[in-house]
Amino acid sequence: QVQLEETGGGSVQAGGSLRLACAASGNILRGWCLAWFRQAPGKEREAVASLATGDGTTYYHDSVKGRFTISQDDAKNTLYLQMTSLKPEDTAMYYCAAEYDYCYNPPPSHMRDWGQGTQVTVSS
Repeated sequence: QVQLEETGGGSVQAGGSLRLACAASGNILRGWCLAWFRQAPGKEREAVASLATGDGTTYYHDSVKGRFTISQDDAKNTLYLQMTSLKPEDTAMYYCAAEYDYCYNPPPSHMRDWGQGTQVTVSS
């Protein structure tokens, strides 16, 4: 099990950028499914992006393709989500999650370890 802690959320205007970071307490270099989820009030939690560290396969939700980038800093055991061209509909609590497994567009039930979440608010 790994402990995850997200940072980097905040409030921005539409069109702005934010970079979320998720620091892991343990080694998440190979064989892990790492993902960013978000949950807006009244909506289900959904995968925004995922990374299979074994082969580097990435997944992006259609609504964020071309705007968000998931990446990993091996030396820092940190997962990032670079978000650009933010829209009001991106407003949500963002969570990072990890599971020792392969994944592509994982459902929340697939993930074992979760961070506490960081709020992203985009105003128009």
